Amino acid sequence: MKTYAVIGLGKFGFHIAKGLAEQGMDIIAIDNDPHKIQVISEYIEDAIILDSTDIKALQEAGVVGLDTVIISIGENIEASILTLMALKELDNKTIIAKAITLTHGEILARLGAFKVIYPERESAKKLVENLVGNVVIDQVDFSSTIKIAKFSVTKTLIGKMVKEIELMFENEIHLIACKTRDNWIFDVEKTYKIRENDMLAFIGKKTFIDKLKNLTKAES
Repeated sequence: MKTYAVIGLGKFGFHIAKGLAEQGMDIIAIDNDPHKIQVISEYIEDAIILDSTDIKALQEAGVVGLDTVIISIGENIEASILTLMALKELDNKTIIAKAITLTHGEILARLGAFKVIYPERESAKKLVENLVGNVVIDQVDFSSTIKIAKFSVTKTLIGKMVKEIELMFENEIHLIACKTRDNWIFDVEKTYKIRENDMLAFIGKKTFIDKLKNLTKAES
């Protein structure tokens, strides 16, 4: 039987580890938070508290030459990168890594990650695809710091390029979809100029999404 390791037991990592265990897979679950290990221990016997950047600790835990390892570390980019390097050193075969930003993802790919995933972005895209009707939704939280907001444009945004809007909010928000002329577009160019009656969906840090929402509410 293949052995999997899941490192980082936030929401995403927890559900991956639990799901694999429910499929009868042999799982090693790792996190440096004792509470998270306690919670996952209800589903996985081999749950270990350790610092995944410590190559010796990983080796002692048996994370050596495994078929698949999933790095699901939260927003600690440095820990994510160091963990990947340690896993490569220990000859683990297929390493799938969660990335927070495109730059983070590019670094992970260059360092040898077999696949880089962006769960918040992918979840956001699926959600927006389900909202292409006339359903009205203000926002959805994806984590303690990230959310998505969907709204119709207001006067301040009309005529501005996507990159200008993102810059207004210090590039801490990103447009993931735009509905224009009754069509949803998911790969929107940064130079696209917002039109009247467009509908926009942004993902980003909660504080900046809230600032954007407050701006649009003030004009509505």
